[in-house]
Amino acid sequence: MAATAPATDPPPPDASPAVRPTPEELVSRAVAPVKPAFLRPPPVREVPKEEKAAAGGGAGAGAVVTGEKKSKRQLRRERQQEKKSTSHLCIEVGKSGNVDSCKYGTSCRFSHDINAYLDQKPADLEGTCPFTTLGQLCSYGLTCRFLSTHKDNLALQNRSEGNHERNPLSKDTQKLLWKNKYKFPKANAQIKLLGLKDGNKNKTNTANDDNPDETCELNGNDITTSLSSIHVNAEPGPTLCKEIEDSEGESLVVNSVQSVDPRPSKKAKVEVDETKNNGTDVHDNEAESEGVKLSNGLKGPSSNQSSCRVDLITAPHLREKKIIDFREKLYLAPLTTVGNLPFRRLCKTLGADITCGEMAMCTNLLQGQASDWALLRRHPSEDLFGVQICGPYPDTVARTVELVDNECSVDFIDINMGCPIDIVVNKGAGSSLLTKPMRIKSIVQAASAVTDKPLTVKVRTAFFEGRNRADSIVSDIYDWGASAITIHGRSRQQRYSKLADWDYIYQCAQKAPDNLHVIGNGDVFSFTDWNKHVSDCSKISTCMIARGALIKPWLFTEIKEQRHWDITSGERLNILKDFVRFGLEHWGSDSKGVETTRHFLLEWLSYTCRYIPVGLLDVIPQRLNWRPPSYCGRDDLETMMASDSAADWIRISEMLLGKVPEGFTFAPKHKSNAYDRAENG
Repeated sequence: MAATAPATDPPPPDASPAVRPTPEELVSRAVAPVKPAFLRPPPVREVPKEEKAAAGGGAGAGAVVTGEKKSKRQLRRERQQEKKSTSHLCIEVGKSGNVDSCKYGTSCRFSHDINAYLDQKPADLEGTCPFTTLGQLCSYGLTCRFLSTHKDNLALQNRSEGNHERNPLSKDTQKLLWKNKYKFPKANAQIKLLGLKDGNKNKTNTANDDNPDETCELNGNDITTSLSSIHVNAEPGPTLCKEIEDSEGESLVVNSVQSVDPRPSKKAKVEVDETKNNGTDVHDNEAESEGVKLSNGLKGPSSNQSSCRVDLITAPHLREKKIIDFREKLYLAPLTTVGNLPFRRLCKTLGADITCGEMAMCTNLLQGQASDWALLRRHPSEDLFGVQICGPYPDTVARTVELVDNECSVDFIDINMGCPIDIVVNKGAGSSLLTKPMRIKSIVQAASAVTDKPLTVKVRTAFFEGRNRADSIVSDIYDWGASAITIHGRSRQQRYSKLADWDYIYQCAQKAPDNLHVIGNGDVFSFTDWNKHVSDCSKISTCMIARGALIKPWLFTEIKEQRHWDITSGERLNILKDFVRFGLEHWGSDSKGVETTRHFLLEWLSYTCRYIPVGLLDVIPQRLNWRPPSYCGRDDLETMMASDSAADWIRISEMLLGKVPEGFTFAPKHKSNAYDRAENG
């Protein structure tokens, strides 16, 4: 009957809907081709005010918590009042259950009223105390949220080396860093040998009064290193770039072959002026370094010398001793916020071979800040572990490398020269270094000479879109002292939008020397992606896996078993349970530790909701840039895990960690797609 209707008549109300696009058409539009049986229209419903408040506005990944901004004085007053409340039991009293165990007695700032604390303490969580499971006495005592599972007759056992986390910051080291009295003999000697500016002298008023501009602040604020500060007369390689000091975005010289120093020289020599240190700076160890052998095999200058001339070409390099094989190993990328120790432990259980800690700022480490030192913690299961540091200047990075080498157990040290975050870039670190290739050279040379550990570098293709720079340094960075380079196939301006440029990564790999490991990074989301990138270019040692591991950490299992794992919601919940258990062991089983674990769990769930189960797709594997349509899972839990609403993420956390506290709010920290903002160029 529809065939005989006039062409001008509107279609009847019950006419069939428009033909659904084919899976190929959906893929071409970067829309996930979910099977029609699981598709559903977006729900239209009024979100209750209570749910909005619990979910931070209920706007999903874009939720923003707004509220009245409190002054620092008001926040400090609230913290002091909280300490005096019965909910804040003294740590020593909580551990022992004895009021007399606190050495401060009645002058203690915290509550000693055990009965009042137990009366207001939230109910215990389901499950068993993670420390009791390990056969240990729980160090949180009465404050543990699994108090009912504690065994009274459990003897105190020291944690075995197999379970104890490594790389804690000792109080003695922290005090030395606070007082600026930690000694850096190797870094200081290498900085002087290379003729680089020493920003540490300003900290103790030992700068040259005749030329105060010869030094820069340790934190690198508002000061840039000029080419005139580098006194090494070296003939650059054919791909060496000219340093661009202007960070305001003027045109970049990509393939300049001009010499760093206009004066011709047959040999690369450096002249170091040695003057007696009359100041009190204990970091400047020239007067104490007589007989100290430098990290490149050269003898340090003694105090009775006025100058020394060193031939850098004939000096042996420790790079010959730095060997680590990255080939075809599954490398979990350092991930800000979500790449914490419990998440890395989880990825190790799922097949990751190499793990790396979250990026730590060099200045914060040198100042002894506990928050950044916590990023260097290592679990014994991480058998091939590195730390990632980020800094703008050679002296800062070299001292940090020496500090990490002395105080931490690591297998390699990675320098981040690709971070796109504004606060890092504005300090002259991260991806802004791509506009200053000579500073990259100075940083790598200074840092690699103070440690026997392999030194690796992570970069992006460029700072500005369309002005690729990575290929101009990849051929030289091995000679400067790096053992491996990781290339993220996006520019800083691109952030995380669009697809990674793997053709350019291959181009860079072809220019790399044979002994340099080149690691590709970007959009690895299945075992077929990993196979393709490793096989398409023989000089690619391996692929670094970042967001793919956040969305589905079982990706490591898929690569090792060469299969697409149609994981069930129950199996995914078990993985979340493992993360929670690792989190409680790491952050603690008291109320504070439980809520810290919940916070990082919610941050991670803001990524895992992007996963689409294999059984629901018309085309496999899922691509990282696909936008999922509104769909329902094969069961209620799978549907909840696919939700982009923070309220559903909170419900999942309550299944594992109990009810959230009153007034709880959450908003994800990361907003990755910031492509055309003015500050990105």
